[in-house]
Amino acid sequence: MWEKIAYQLKKKGITKYRLAKLSGLSEETLTNIKLGRSKNPSFYTVYKIAKALDVSLETLIPDEWKIKGHRG
Repeated sequence: MWEKIAYQLKKKGITKYRLAKLSGLSEETLTNIKLGRSKNPSFYTVYKIAKALDVSLETLIPDEWKIKGHRG
């Protein structure tokens, strides 16, 4: 998941520190996701990140979490 978050951060010119402020999450939470310590962050955490980055949830969730054959 972090790869998708990092892509959005770079694309939008936002730092991890700024993302923490925008999302209301701690830098520690973001670091845990980045380092793989938090392999399954809560829906609310992912929602807050998506909202702060102004992207859909689907943009951030790993492909393996998506339902195969689902057309939306």
